[in-house]
Amino acid sequence: MKSSDTIITSTQNTRVKKLILLQQKSAERRKAGLFVVEGRRELLHCLHSGYEIDTLFYCPQLLFVAGEDGELRRVIAANPSLEVSAEVYERIAYRGSTEGVVAQMKVKTMALADLQLPDNPLLIVLERVEKPGNLGAVLRSADAAAADAVIVCDPLTDLYNPNLIRSSIGAIFTVPTVACSSVDCIAFLKERGIRILTAQLQDSHLYYDTDMRRGTALVMGTEATGLTEPWRQAADAHIRIPMKGQLDSLNVSVSAAILLFEAVRQREE
Repeated sequence: MKSSDTIITSTQNTRVKKLILLQQKSAERRKAGLFVVEGRRELLHCLHSGYEIDTLFYCPQLLFVAGEDGELRRVIAANPSLEVSAEVYERIAYRGSTEGVVAQMKVKTMALADLQLPDNPLLIVLERVEKPGNLGAVLRSADAAAADAVIVCDPLTDLYNPNLIRSSIGAIFTVPTVACSSVDCIAFLKERGIRILTAQLQDSHLYYDTDMRRGTALVMGTEATGLTEPWRQAADAHIRIPMKGQLDSLNVSVSAAILLFEAVRQREE
């Protein structure tokens, strides 16, 4: 493993301060073209998906506490890496004294035209979802259901938000994910003959009575306001999950999981 000439022991170090800014500010991430990944699992998912390391920060006494980790040692040796003290690591890591590795990664932007879709794709489309944790949870379900892509329309959080990466446990890197406008997404789906199924209470059919075996986009909006009118108008069908209690909405990540695995069930029959 490559050894650092100097161990960073101060949180006032300029490299550390830059890293913290990237974690906290989406504007800094856009300006620098960088984002931050924390933890072994997330970093390796990121690298296996073709992302490149800008700078890696590691704390040996935390990173290798569980024993030999040959893959991480090779990653550290092959990339610009800086050793930090346990105190500094505690400042830069959300999860405190765990894992021992945080990396600045180079942004890799994907557009709708870059999606490589099969003949009958299964897509999740989210409109104006604001909470990074919700989006991360949707990505985990999309990975589990082997969805072909997640499309985030008119996003209110950037795809490299550290909370999103953490909550997705790396699924943001395993599932092709695109941010775009609703107008562009609707046009993309229509051009490719992908059925648009909007999740809404009004004028809708039960989700399990709706064919999802063909190319399908499952479209969901925010819990507070639902989908905007352009999506309702563009839909090939409106679907709903039956609500038997007194409340009339589910968390968007729960709804996404229910609908995704209904599509999986239908496609495996």
